[in-house]
Amino acid sequence: MSPDELVYLGVLFASIPVGFLFRYLSPPVKQGAALLLGLSIIVATCHIHTLHSLVTVIGTWIIIKSSWRHAPALSLSWTFLYLLFFRLVTWFGLPQPTPFSNAVQLILTLKMVSLANEVKSFHVEKKKEVSSFAKSPVIGGLSEEPSLYDILSYSYCYVGIMTGPFFRFQTYVDWLKQPKPLELPGWTPCLQRLKLVPVYGALFLAVNSVFPLSFVRTDEFLDRNFFFRFFYMVAVFFVFRMRFYAAWCGAEAGCISAGLGCYPEKALAKPGGGPTVNYSLDPSAEESYDFRTIQNIDCYNTDFCVKVRHGMRYWNMTVQWWLHHYIYPNAPFRAYTLRAGWTMFISAYWHGLHAGYYLSFLTIPLCIAAESAMEASVRARLGPRGQNVFDWVHWFLKMRAYDYMCMGFVLLKASDTVSYWTSIYFVMHVIAVCCIVVGRLLKGGKSRRGKREQNAEAEKTGEKTD
Repeated sequence: MSPDELVYLGVLFASIPVGFLFRYLSPPVKQGAALLLGLSIIVATCHIHTLHSLVTVIGTWIIIKSSWRHAPALSLSWTFLYLLFFRLVTWFGLPQPTPFSNAVQLILTLKMVSLANEVKSFHVEKKKEVSSFAKSPVIGGLSEEPSLYDILSYSYCYVGIMTGPFFRFQTYVDWLKQPKPLELPGWTPCLQRLKLVPVYGALFLAVNSVFPLSFVRTDEFLDRNFFFRFFYMVAVFFVFRMRFYAAWCGAEAGCISAGLGCYPEKALAKPGGGPTVNYSLDPSAEESYDFRTIQNIDCYNTDFCVKVRHGMRYWNMTVQWWLHHYIYPNAPFRAYTLRAGWTMFISAYWHGLHAGYYLSFLTIPLCIAAESAMEASVRARLGPRGQNVFDWVHWFLKMRAYDYMCMGFVLLKASDTVSYWTSIYFVMHVIAVCCIVVGRLLKGGKSRRGKREQNAEAEKTGEKTD
């Protein structure tokens, strides 16, 4: 492990015992302490580059105060343009930001865009209340516009400051105002989330030592046979998954220990978004709670869901919620595949400027189109047993598609990514295109047969169709 990874690990797991201490604090003290601890972590790891995050926060605050109506679009433009500047600072003679600064900037970008949307929603609903003399039915909406101090406290809250998960401002406010935080579940769900982390960590270290990514860039790798080269991406994606499973489960445990994102099960909370229905606590009944709001990874379903589109739902779940609510609905296209492509492009940009991100993320819409074509033209015609076999084949190809796309994500450079994909003959691209072509041919054949059957039936009744 690199020194930077050890620092991440230290911050991640130190936040777990600290979180339990925060349950003893009153709301104002909790808010101030979380801000100071978060700022201390950032200053210690980012140094002068802390100013990038501060500029982003102040800029968003100015946008919200100046024009809350246009704040969502303006904040998205502002934070994403600043990301571009942040990644190109060396062009302006400024020092290269640390990897920790990049991690902070990524999470902060999500928070600022979400905050602008929440503030606009607050003002819109407030106007409706005034005009209708009725309380707003909006679920999880703000009760007041946040001050600059509130925004700074939310932005620099120590929980998930470098590793995520993303959470909305309202989730943060609910955390501060929890009436009896010491009575909320803590140790049991925290240990439940951590129990497999040592396994993930050990598998990461063991498999990474046998299948190092650096070997892919060597001439010796290209001299190996096709099956070895093909299998290598399976091992690389396995290492990739184990690394993030361990990190995100640890990050969730840090939220759980502090009580952040804890809601009654009847609130039907969603990762990233929080409660989806209005609820009230019954003092006379025993409530069951969950931490769905801060769940960032579903390890089992990531591995064993059948479809490519479903795989995205269970990976980096809070960020997927953010993309689904703030990017996907505003895509300049109507077709699902194109809207998905737009969303993946924005996701790639958020991750960075490396060509590998774009090559990987923009392969996802192609895979979605392929599986949709085969589902409509093949699976729909099969019986239960045939559909079961189809689903197993579908799952196998889904995993290979993610193996394939992961190589671009980790190799980063276009030359390295294309070199690897060339070494296995762009096999997943070829399979995806073939599935689309076969799907359309079968669908076309089905349509023509249906038309002939319709004409034959019409002839029997004396009403030939055109």
